[in-house]
Amino acid sequence: MEKTAKRSRRTSTRRAVLSASAAALAAGLVATGFALDPASAAAASTTLTVNAGQVLRPVTHVATGSLYGLANATQPSVALAQAIKPNTFVQMPQGGKQQPTGDISVVAPTAVGVGAKLVNRLSDYYAGWPYQFSWSTWTPFITSQINAMKSASYYNSISAYELWNESDNTWKTANGTYESFWTTTFRQVRSIDPNKPIQGPSFSDNISDMRNFLQNAVATNTVPDVLAWHELSSSSKIAGDVAAVQGIEDSLGISRRPVAIEEYAAPSEVGLPGPLVGYVAKFERLGIRDAELAFWNQSGALGDLLTGRGGSPNAAYWMYTWYAAMSGNMVTTTPPAQTGIDGFAAVPTANNQVSVIVGNCNGACAVTVNGLNSLNLGTTVNVKIEQTVSQGRTVASAGPDTVATTTYTPANGTITVPIAMATNNAYRITITPGSGSSTTPPTTTPTGACSASLSVNSWNGGYVATVKVSAGADAVNGWTVGMTLPSGSAVTSTWNATESGTTGPVTFRNVSYNGQIPAGGSTEFGFQGTGAAPTGTPACQDQ
Repeated sequence: MEKTAKRSRRTSTRRAVLSASAAALAAGLVATGFALDPASAAAASTTLTVNAGQVLRPVTHVATGSLYGLANATQPSVALAQAIKPNTFVQMPQGGKQQPTGDISVVAPTAVGVGAKLVNRLSDYYAGWPYQFSWSTWTPFITSQINAMKSASYYNSISAYELWNESDNTWKTANGTYESFWTTTFRQVRSIDPNKPIQGPSFSDNISDMRNFLQNAVATNTVPDVLAWHELSSSSKIAGDVAAVQGIEDSLGISRRPVAIEEYAAPSEVGLPGPLVGYVAKFERLGIRDAELAFWNQSGALGDLLTGRGGSPNAAYWMYTWYAAMSGNMVTTTPPAQTGIDGFAAVPTANNQVSVIVGNCNGACAVTVNGLNSLNLGTTVNVKIEQTVSQGRTVASAGPDTVATTTYTPANGTITVPIAMATNNAYRITITPGSGSSTTPPTTTPTGACSASLSVNSWNGGYVATVKVSAGADAVNGWTVGMTLPSGSAVTSTWNATESGTTGPVTFRNVSYNGQIPAGGSTEFGFQGTGAAPTGTPACQDQ
């Protein structure tokens, strides 16, 4: 979806922010999310199960990208984009007319700078909705555009060409059949660039014509390299759609293609961390290659993770920074149903931490984590619960806050963590070795010098800081970074490091999975704060 006129066609099916239960309020508990007494057991229908010992696939942050998430060379800033580790941006072709912003040639430096891939949506060469297509302009455009991409400095960052967008809404039968268009355009693109993947058919939320499309593609040898469509109404239908498409592939003798969901989330869901957790969880669970937040409101807002173009992070943004902080392997999670509570989890390669992000549940909810005895966690574990509280897409959020920190003794490798949730909020559970555990400390004797550099994105009353820690000629086995914050500045949350102090002189120490930096290598951590942003060069010391 790209224009207001298009948005009006969609019927919102999601709920508004739900309050906590009356019983919880009567007990005097915080309505936005809190740790429950273990005696307040959640029902099976509101419990997510995590198997920390069962690897799903490597962490690639498949769902951190967006459609028109980049508007121009400066919006959003590199720092804001980098903090969510965007996987892929779908953008308008060079010289496109569909939007006043989002030209791939303009935003490519930002995408390359944050390590994201780019998809060139070729149909957005045209203005209007439906597109103002004509064969007389389309054929020469394709020739010039593909040749321009082949010679572009960012060519290696382009992951695919998307030939057309939502033919079920935008293709006019006066121009012939969509299948004929696809066959002709596929062959033209492939003749100019035989190596770059082509993805499609890029249907909207309705995939009912997928069999007809693929039958033609098989007959004409134009089966897309990546199957793509959009999920714009509810995360609960994603599993069924993927199963249906894969069933069609199997019946037509097509080898299973990677799947890209080029647009996801309904207008009522964007900017709300709780409902978005359900999308990310299903994309990871189902093996989706990449998925991009939809463009319902403004370009350059990272798929509505910012309050607007040039705006500040909203609550959903912080959920995606949690996602970006995951490393190692995604592990399996099992929700009780396709609706309601869901979540995703990761374990770093050192097997000494479990990170779980959960949401879309209201009232007494819980997360059961199995397989802890297969990791390097010891006999007790520390469990930290954080929340990012949603007040709506256009309301800035100062960042997550900690709900509770508790020590558990796993029974046969299992713990159950109860949380009272609000539907639109998201929660992170971080499990680390307990103080009495017999695990190896996360750092070893240091062997090399380190240096640190600081980049900051700030707004009125707050900031996000990214610190790059680099090793010199020798490897580093453990680091500590120190700096002094300006008067009135305070750290409110940190990722990929452990902080000591929140005002004035503060230090950040590596966590278990990023203390070792090879010679010439680097790692990054970040923190969010209120007040004036820090400046200058941080000091880095070996531990």
